[in-house]
Amino acid sequence: MRVEVEDGVELAVDVRGTGPALICVHGFGGAKEDFADHADDLAGRSTVVAPDLRGHGDSSGPADVAAYSLDRLAADVVAVADALGLVRFRLLGHSMGGMVVRRVAVAVPERVEAVVFMSTAAGPPRGLDPDLVDLGAQLALEDFAALKAVLDEARVLGTPAFERLLAERVGFREYGEWKWSRLTPAMWAALGPEIAREADALDEIRTLTCPVLVMIGALDAVFLDASLAIADAAPDGRLAVIPDAGHHPQFENPTAWSDALVSFLDHLDRTAPGGDPA
Repeated sequence: MRVEVEDGVELAVDVRGTGPALICVHGFGGAKEDFADHADDLAGRSTVVAPDLRGHGDSSGPADVAAYSLDRLAADVVAVADALGLVRFRLLGHSMGGMVVRRVAVAVPERVEAVVFMSTAAGPPRGLDPDLVDLGAQLALEDFAALKAVLDEARVLGTPAFERLLAERVGFREYGEWKWSRLTPAMWAALGPEIAREADALDEIRTLTCPVLVMIGALDAVFLDASLAIADAAPDGRLAVIPDAGHHPQFENPTAWSDALVSFLDHLDRTAPGGDPA
């Protein structure tokens, strides 16, 4: 389905299943298909909602950098929930998506039943140089293909687990190319520098009253310490370190990732009003 938000941007949204709503928000440069491997299984217990964020995938991509911010993405997620009539929902945010769902949880805490922070940070990612990101943003607007070549060479989030995935999973390299082909340069130019300068938000995490699960690949050096800090700060926080996985544990160790998420969802269902406390 497509959801039009108030500034005219149309968001492509995959919706499947029944049960408590789980809104899955992809990361910077990602797509709703980042959750597709698990969506059908999760749909047996949840209404799984996976939007393409603006400037990504099948959603509209305004050419104006002013159309993008993390706050704007958070407002879009709430708009999707409103369009679907979701009064209460659970959130899962991957990487940049974790920064987005944190904003949603802080803005409308009465509507958020739980948050899953996956491979993310409550502040700027470790080792990200804002000045270099600014250069990347300029290049995005001038020559997007050249920016991709630079990023492919840098392999900032590359890990042995990801390299194995590229080598062993047929079509996965092409999937990454397809995702890049769906990105809007203005989105990259706006959000890259903002992510690099994200303010420390652990105090916001400490205000969350809903249950929190933090999922992080054991090999994800850029986000590991930040994820541990989120789990420590959340008043009702759980931590799942996924072995033999990097920044994309849902692909790199899908069984362990699914087991951790389903265990958390089981906990939520048991402790929800009317649930079985056993």
